[in-house]
Amino acid sequence: MMLQVQGITTLYGEALAIDKVTFEVKPRQICSIIGANGAGKSTILKTISGILSPKEGSIHFLGQRIDGLPAYQVVRRGIAHIQEGHRSFKKLTVKENLLLGAYTIKDRKQIEKTLDWIYALFPILKERSGQSAETLSGGQQQMLVIASGLMSLPKLLIMDEPSLGLMPKYVSVIFQIIQQIREKDITVLLVEQNVQRTLESSDYAYVLESGRIAASGPGREILESDLVRKAYLGL
Repeated sequence: MMLQVQGITTLYGEALAIDKVTFEVKPRQICSIIGANGAGKSTILKTISGILSPKEGSIHFLGQRIDGLPAYQVVRRGIAHIQEGHRSFKKLTVKENLLLGAYTIKDRKQIEKTLDWIYALFPILKERSGQSAETLSGGQQQMLVIASGLMSLPKLLIMDEPSLGLMPKYVSVIFQIIQQIREKDITVLLVEQNVQRTLESSDYAYVLESGRIAASGPGREILESDLVRKAYLGL
């Protein structure tokens, strides 16, 4: 198993954000977590990546326990977390941002090889590699953030709302890229506001309600469930 989350409870300040959440992610899956705003989706992702610490429960990644580790050690274990919003270094060039994403990689040849792969995946970033990140459009900046996360060659890529605020054409590009990432044997754990596109793309999905898992199953089965059709699709 790639990731096993067992009974985690996390507080946000004094408030209970997630309550005894249990789920798992298999290798080479696109696995998604859907739910209303405030349900606790981002808290789960931050707890996995070490930004937050759970009050109870455990998290195992590739058989090793990682809950309680600082975020930088979680990255070195092979987990990259693309947080909500455009978090590039605006004053640095596109290429400088990408190279910063590879800070855990010591092999220069591997970095260059990964950079070539990134430029093939995101041709616009190669075209604008010498420009400062602040000159990119919103969609291009989101591509840069995803690409920077991939530069560390993660085994698991965690993505929080990657299409938030983007024009429809960029939303389609982001979902195409997610599929291409999986084809490179990188497992994806996705939180995304576009429920229909997310579930259509997911091998497996979990529905989170008020900090607890309310349903789970293959993405397309969850998409057809009454719970999702009524609560999230308005059908």
